[in-house]
Amino acid sequence: MSYDPQHARFYGILDTAYVKADQWVEKCQALLDGGTDIVQLRAKKESHDERIQLLENILPLFNDNLERLIVNDDLELTLKYPKLGLHIGQEDTPPLEARNRMGPDRILGLSSHSLEQAEKAISHGNILNYFCIGPVFATMTKPDYTPVGLNLLRTVSQLKTDLPLFSIGGITRDNLGEIKDAGAKRVVVVSDVLCAQNTEAAVREIRAAFAN
Repeated sequence: MSYDPQHARFYGILDTAYVKADQWVEKCQALLDGGTDIVQLRAKKESHDERIQLLENILPLFNDNLERLIVNDDLELTLKYPKLGLHIGQEDTPPLEARNRMGPDRILGLSSHSLEQAEKAISHGNILNYFCIGPVFATMTKPDYTPVGLNLLRTVSQLKTDLPLFSIGGITRDNLGEIKDAGAKRVVVVSDVLCAQNTEAAVREIRAAFAN
């Protein structure tokens, strides 16, 4: 694995819930131009074949950095392409199974929504490359999830681990200060950058906030 998520500060998600097909490539390029460290392709409602097409459309933008491109919850799609990473949820493919099928050299990340799940993710530190905690705030991206809140983020941020932690869910440029005060060093922002008139500038602003 030539890229370590430990070095990442901003994680962007290219989500079909916010980005139309005719803006797909343009938005992905804007994420990259802004300095996005990791890009996840998330297409929850699309078919496997439709995801392949969405992926094919943006592959040329990554050149030799394909390991920074993560597929959401589609292990079979990930395995069709060398270097691609995978992000899984609590009810998706178990981490150990995913790792065994992916091999040791691809990025694998996991969502967590409680202290117990976060601690379990940390216990899989030899299997995972990062984990997320969230949604910190209410978000339309995950309308069925109760926000975990800043207190849980603060608690998880203090756990002893080398596994990179990303905060996710309802995070915008307006509440970055609260996130940082709770101990966040890495962040995932979805709608605030995808819906911004200038996505590249929005990403740069967030990256600057987490530069130190």
